[in-house]
Amino acid sequence: CGSLALAVPLDDSYLYSAAPLRPPGGVSAVKGVDPVRRNTFHILSVDGGAVEEPIRFGQKFGLGTTGGFSDQMLYLASDHKSFLRFAKKSHLQQVFLTEEMSYLTCWQAAFWDPQLRLEHEGFPVPANSKIIITHCHTNRSLAVPRNFWTRSYFGKEYEVVCHTYLDSHKAEEDKNYWEIVTGNPGNRDGSMHDRP
Repeated sequence: CGSLALAVPLDDSYLYSAAPLRPPGGVSAVKGVDPVRRNTFHILSVDGGAVEEPIRFGQKFGLGTTGGFSDQMLYLASDHKSFLRFAKKSHLQQVFLTEEMSYLTCWQAAFWDPQLRLEHEGFPVPANSKIIITHCHTNRSLAVPRNFWTRSYFGKEYEVVCHTYLDSHKAEEDKNYWEIVTGNPGNRDGSMHDRP
């Protein structure tokens, strides 16, 4: 599938309207990592840490976005799967956007290799490298199964869920790998992946 980015899925009605997003809304993964408003998320402190400090492995943080609308911040959240609350296509634990920060919006980053995870605990999370993002309340990892998608105005939008996919060695599969891609500090727009 190539590189996918976490994004706010927009209905066609939002394209021609100035109306704000109505939470709780879902999230999806889209092809390409070029920064646009719908795939740009802010890393937020939830434990009162300094704003300018980098997040560390094992530290709780929040992910927020405006989704291209300037009205308010929406926070990435998840909750246990129930008979009424689950992902539409895969029926796994859903991931959604909400207006309020709470225990449902807390996430942690872990090193991608489970054999080296303990050694990296407490160290800053490097940008542009593989990590596992785990939901603090349910202890399930953020994932893109890649076989559940819908078509929208922007192309294929893959379903994002909370589910820890493990291989035969009890290590997370690549469906659970994420990268924090930072903006390009150069003169032109783009991400750090675009730099020569």
